[in-house]
Amino acid sequence: MAILTYLTTTHFDFGAIKVLGKELARLGVKRPLLVTDLGVRAAGLLERVLGVLPDGAALPVFDGTPGNPTESATLQALALYQAEGCDGVVCLGGGSAMDLGKAVALLAVSGEPLARYDPLQRGGKLITGVAPVICIPTTAGTGSEVSVGFVIVMNDGRKLTISNPKIVPKVAICDPELTMGLPPLLTAATGMDAITHCIEAVLAPAINPPADGVGLDGLYRGWRAIQAAVANGAPDLNAHHGTCNAVILPTVLRFNESVCAEKYERLRVAMGLAPGADLARAVTDMNAAIGLPAGLAELGVTEAMIPDLVPHALGDLAHFGNPRRATAEEYAQLYAQAL
Repeated sequence: MAILTYLTTTHFDFGAIKVLGKELARLGVKRPLLVTDLGVRAAGLLERVLGVLPDGAALPVFDGTPGNPTESATLQALALYQAEGCDGVVCLGGGSAMDLGKAVALLAVSGEPLARYDPLQRGGKLITGVAPVICIPTTAGTGSEVSVGFVIVMNDGRKLTISNPKIVPKVAICDPELTMGLPPLLTAATGMDAITHCIEAVLAPAINPPADGVGLDGLYRGWRAIQAAVANGAPDLNAHHGTCNAVILPTVLRFNESVCAEKYERLRVAMGLAPGADLARAVTDMNAAIGLPAGLAELGVTEAMIPDLVPHALGDLAHFGNPRRATAEEYAQLYAQAL
């Protein structure tokens, strides 16, 4: 079993879920709240995870995570955490369950309301602590199990990204057995989500050679495996985070190419492409090969929506990590190109 200690201790292996009890004990967590969703429960994955713990059946479970985590659902989970006297959070599922669980862990220690922790309003200084979090991803894509932040849809409709080093989960347990049996389009969407974030890590302007290595290795593995993984998957999916990433990625790759020439060559090597190959075209072809939409229009996005989408892009933390800073006009053009 490979154990990677980067910012999060990561256990990666078939059957890795068996270390959950040991890691809870190491962190001193005696009564965790398990945060998941109804789909994970219906798939039998919650039962499998609870089964590795001696007292698993007695632990409180919040399975009301929506497709995109919301402030209201977060507060419902927090109320359960407090009522049950919990002292940590175990997140089981995709990015939504992990983001919601991380939000609960923040509020449990640092207090409400959630909006006050907005990093763009210097809310990070208000974070006094976060309850211990263990993340068990059941999809390939988001990386929330090792990330410094989370995204929550607030009651006023805006998406709030909260980021702070204290939010990084203590442990990630990546057990590939938990990802098997996903529907093909969910495998495709979350797989391309992972590939997108690998490319993002390499292209980010900050200098971080270890992150480059992880990103390039993840890209190398993911690019070669995704078609077989999708072919071996098993309902359909609407606009998923990973699907959106996959659909927009070619447009963003073209936008960034002028400032990332050397890094693009490294991406081509990792993806097994010829020198000078068109990265955007390669991603477009891969999307088609694994059954993902060809553009945002297939997800229901129209040209009339673009003026409302641009402010969200400008206000997102990811805007500040792109290698080429985009203006409002350029975002409008990018959305139009991605239709």
